Amino acid sequence: MKQFFSKFSRTTWIVIGVLVAAGLAAFIYNSTRGETVSTFQTVKAERGNLVATVGATGSVRARQSAVLVWQTTGIVDAVNVDVGSRVTRDDVMASLSKASLNQSIILAEADLASAKKALDDLLNSDTARAQALIAVRNAEKAYEKAYNWRIQLNGKIDNKDYVWVNGILKVREYKGYASAETIAKADEDLALAEAKLNDARRNYERLNSGTDPAEVAAAEARIAAAQSTLNMAYLITPFDGTVTQAEPAVGDQVTTGAVAFRVDDLSHLLVDVQVSEVDINTLSIGQAATLTFDAILGKEYKGEIVEVGQAGDNIQGVVNFTVTIELTDTDELVKPGMTAAVNIVVQEVKDVILVPNRSVRLVDAERVVFVLVNGVPTQVKVQLGASSDTMSVLVGGDLKEGDEIILNPPSISGSPFGG
Repeated sequence: MKQFFSKFSRTTWIVIGVLVAAGLAAFIYNSTRGETVSTFQTVKAERGNLVATVGATGSVRARQSAVLVWQTTGIVDAVNVDVGSRVTRDDVMASLSKASLNQSIILAEADLASAKKALDDLLNSDTARAQALIAVRNAEKAYEKAYNWRIQLNGKIDNKDYVWVNGILKVREYKGYASAETIAKADEDLALAEAKLNDARRNYERLNSGTDPAEVAAAEARIAAAQSTLNMAYLITPFDGTVTQAEPAVGDQVTTGAVAFRVDDLSHLLVDVQVSEVDINTLSIGQAATLTFDAILGKEYKGEIVEVGQAGDNIQGVVNFTVTIELTDTDELVKPGMTAAVNIVVQEVKDVILVPNRSVRLVDAERVVFVLVNGVPTQVKVQLGASSDTMSVLVGGDLKEGDEIILNPPSISGSPFGG
């Protein structure tokens, strides 16, 4: 065998090697080319309907939510609700023992009763008006007495004095003269009596003409102040809702600021999501949305946009706007705090030619797809309109209905959809 191979020169072996290598390369090239052609995935350009959506995630919250805390220290005397209880506004949820309360809170009950009585008297009682009339009469008598005494000190008038008696001017004999101090004192007494008479008459006229709004407002303020102090011993529901957290138990010693209950309005549940500035102008109040929850499998909920933020937040160079969606068919399975995946329908078009997004490439700043023509990938320009996650609407270009669109076009054809 060795002698056989030795018969060939070195040059002959080199030529044989080159021929073998060329043949092997041709075989590999043809095999690869056939495999490439055969591995193209295609789909026909067909007509259909497209629903364009904007997707985002967010957490569920109640439209109204309140955490109730104790306003004073004391011992819990009664607890009237549990987690899950339905409550209405002004319901007393829990209360503290009176014996454990601060003295000012205990006395507020008496202050409240007194303030209410004062307001009732002000609005409905004739006692104050009757008392004011009596005060006027007494002031008139006092003034008349002071006036008569001052007249007596005026000196002689034909040896007689003129004095008022029960509204009638009478004459009296006058004997002697008064000192300057006595006259000055009489003047002061007369001035004071006149001032008191004027005050009494003004007070009566005010009461006789109706209740003074300022006094009513003052009485109502005293009632509100006493009630506010008294309410420190109670926890009262601020709105209609459901108790979602309950901490106190009868006999607990509580302190100011300790959390007692949380109340949520579960009849109105909202989801706040962050939407990119690219999509925000496609959204408006009233648009429909669908919501799904990881915690609720196999069920889809409906909602609609109730608020669109008008100012964006720039976080690490990305501008997002807050959009609020309200669930329209919520049930007991949906709870505040759950994470929701939201899809908002921004556009719906029907009977249009659809192009798979995965087939679109950007070549020389133009969008193109590749179609299979006689087994050869051929570049075709396209103009696209509304898009969903998977499809786009064909609005122009050279693509025709029925063309075989290549889903995995050659990598040399440019960057994927939109660059």
